[in-house]
Amino acid sequence: MVAKTRAQMVEETRAKLIRAARTAFAAKGYAAASMDDLTAEAGLTRGALYHNFGDKKGLLQAVIDQIDAEMLVRMQMARDRSATAWTGLLDESIAYLEMALEPEIQRIMLLDGPAVLGDPSQWPNQTACLRRTAQTIQALIDAGTVKPVDAEAAARLLNGAALSASLWIAAAEDPHAVFAKAVETFRHLAAGLLQAEG
Repeated sequence: MVAKTRAQMVEETRAKLIRAARTAFAAKGYAAASMDDLTAEAGLTRGALYHNFGDKKGLLQAVIDQIDAEMLVRMQMARDRSATAWTGLLDESIAYLEMALEPEIQRIMLLDGPAVLGDPSQWPNQTACLRRTAQTIQALIDAGTVKPVDAEAAARLLNGAALSASLWIAAAEDPHAVFAKAVETFRHLAAGLLQAEG
């Protein structure tokens, strides 16, 4: 039997803590999740948590990073299934809005995350998403599908609308009703970028 390396042990410890935190944050919320219960659930000490993440806030950031990576994969899949680059752009945004209906994403990413870590548009992962959206819009401009607007401005406005709508969905009394309204209106807003058929 091969002994585990220190790096493997560290990665296993981090994974256990993230898994336990993700479960606790989704079930109880960030504020109510006890660090003692969480570390006991993972079979680890509080020292392991502090050593690996610094504090509870650092652990929340790690959980958010993990969920965000999963969300990006799901958005990319929605985009890849689309018939055109334009519908792919829309489908990716709508997949993001649809994820705001999921209790884990609502609570961790859209309610607790912004309350603890600040404005989601300033999170590091938003930069890559914004860059990809701007590149897609620029390609659509170059292809004559989208009006010749500033691609970064269009990307920021579309991403901002999607983020704002997802926060609205997550906090709504009837998230499904809000989702339907948000999707319909998002499609109309985005359609304003399209070149007129002529």
